[in-house]
Amino acid sequence: MPTIPPLAERMRPVNLDEYVGQQHLVGENAILRRAIESGNLPSLILWGPPGVGKTTLAFIISQQLKRPFFSLSAINSGVKDVREVIEKAARLKETEENLPVLFIDEIHRFSKSQQDSLLGAVERGLVTLIGATTENPSFEVISALLSRCQVYILKHLSEDDLVQLINRALKEDTLLSKKQVAIKEHEALLRLSGGDARKLLNVLEIVINAVGKDALEITNKLVLDNVQQNLALYDKAGEQHYDIISAFIKSIRGSDPNAAVYWLARMIAGGEDPLFIARRLLILASEDIGNANPNALLLANNCFQAVNVIGFPESRIILSQTVVYLASSAKSNASYEAINRAQELVARTGDLPVPLHVRNAPTKLMKDIGYGTEYKYSHAYEGNFAEQEYFPDRLAGTRLYEPGDNAAELKLREQLKRLWKNKYGY
Repeated sequence: MPTIPPLAERMRPVNLDEYVGQQHLVGENAILRRAIESGNLPSLILWGPPGVGKTTLAFIISQQLKRPFFSLSAINSGVKDVREVIEKAARLKETEENLPVLFIDEIHRFSKSQQDSLLGAVERGLVTLIGATTENPSFEVISALLSRCQVYILKHLSEDDLVQLINRALKEDTLLSKKQVAIKEHEALLRLSGGDARKLLNVLEIVINAVGKDALEITNKLVLDNVQQNLALYDKAGEQHYDIISAFIKSIRGSDPNAAVYWLARMIAGGEDPLFIARRLLILASEDIGNANPNALLLANNCFQAVNVIGFPESRIILSQTVVYLASSAKSNASYEAINRAQELVARTGDLPVPLHVRNAPTKLMKDIGYGTEYKYSHAYEGNFAEQEYFPDRLAGTRLYEPGDNAAELKLREQLKRLWKNKYGY
C-alpha cells in the first residue's frame, strides 16, 4: 500500500494564485511577482520565519519559469553536493536548456567555503540561486554572494491567512474533503501552530486522524486533548529548533537562569551554531533588559566577540556566564517599546517638516531663509540643557519613551522630569 503524504505536502500550492500570504511580494503587481512574470529573475535570498512558504515559493518560481529545479539542504549537504549540482547545471547550459534554479534551504547554515563554492556558479550564470534563511542574511551570507542576490523579506502569516489554509484543506484535500469536519473553534489550532503553515496543517491532520470519524466538530478542547503529546512526532524538518530557542529566550526574559541554562545545554547538545546563540543574547540584552542594566548589552557584545574567536567546546562556558547574568538581571523593554511607538508614529506622520531651527544650514542661502535660526546649542547653557522643541510642531509633547519600573530607569525618569518639567508628563 503506497504511503500517503502528510496533509502539508498534499496541500502544497503549485502556482502563485494558490499561494497564501506574502502579498507584498507576490500579490498583484508586487515586486517579486513582476520579476517572475517578466522572466528576468535575479538570484535571491528569501528571509523569513519558519513555515511561511519559502521552499514552496522557490518551487513555484521554478515551475512558472519552466526551469529545472535543484534543491539542497544546508543541514546535510557539503561542498561536494554543491559541486555535483553545479556540474549538472553546466551540462544543461551546454544543451541550451533553461537556466536551472538552485534552491538552498537554510543557507545560513552553510560555511564560508560552502558559500564560496556557490559564488562561481552564480557569477558564471549557471544557476539562479534561491536561498532560504530564518536568519538575517547580512550576518549569515558572505558579502560577495549577498551582493549578487536580491533579498526579499517574508512576513509571519496573519490569522486570516492561517484560517484560509484550514478552510482550503477541508474543502480541497483529496482525503479531508470526503469527511464532514466543522471548525467550531480555531484558537488552539492557531496557537499550537505558532504561525507556521506546515505545523498548522500537521496539527489539523493529527486531530482528525486521532478522532477517526468521518464527521466531527473541532473545538479547542479536542485539539489540546489530542495534539500535545503527538505533535513532536511530526517534527520531521527540525521545527523544534525554533521551539527550543523560543523557550531559551523566554526563560531569560522571565528571569529564570536555571531553565535558561537547561535550554542552552539542549542547543549545545543539538549542535546549534554558538554564534547563533550569542547573537540572540545580544538582541535580548537590548530588547528585554535595555537601560535597566546597560552593562547587559556590553557583556552580550563581549560574549559574541569571544565566542567568535574561541568556538566550541570552550565557548559554552562564556555562553553560560552570559546567560546566567542576563537571566538574573533587572528587565526593561522600554527602549524596544519606544522605537515601536516611534515607527508606528512615523508610518502615520512621516512627512511632517523638520522645524527650521534644527535644520542643517551648510549654505548662506539656507541661513538666509531661516535654517538653524534660534537653535540653542545645549552645551552653551547651564547644565548642558536648553529647553526647545525638537519635534515637528504637530507632535510637540508626544511621549514615546516610558522609563521602566526599575532603579536605573527611575533615575532616568527623574532626570527627564527635572529637565522637561511637565512637557512630557514624566
